[in-house]
Amino acid sequence: MSLQPRPGAEIPALTVRVARASNPHGTAEMWIRDRLDGLFSDEDFTAWYPRDGRPGLSPAQLATVCVLQYALNLSDRHAAEAVRCRIDFKYALGLELEDPGFHHSVLSDFRDRLAEGDRADRLLGLALTRIRRAGLLKGLAARASRPFP
Repeated sequence: MSLQPRPGAEIPALTVRVARASNPHGTAEMWIRDRLDGLFSDEDFTAWYPRDGRPGLSPAQLATVCVLQYALNLSDRHAAEAVRCRIDFKYALGLELEDPGFHHSVLSDFRDRLAEGDRADRLLGLALTRIRRAGLLKGLAARASRPFP
């Protein structure tokens, strides 16, 4: 599997219209896309993949799915199902509404790649830098310190 980086993919117009019509106030998934314009880009992962071979899925999208999966406490199967079925996930990932998604085992394979060396730490540092630049870190820290009802 090789990486064929996609430049910052725009959200398809139909996906935007349907997502906004069904969720006029947005969802956390849509908010992440809107505020962070996709948390990761494929270029962040170029060292993880060979330059030749069969093109793989977008690692930026897979990383975003992993973040949403963690935030929503979803199993791999449920996260893959959300990508296949939920409009707000398609919006967050910049997918066409007809996109069939991927097999749930892809997430485990991606996490295995993430676990190599210091990749997870570097990716977390990159994400925190982008979240700080977006002015969101203070809000995240305040919410994390509040007890749950």
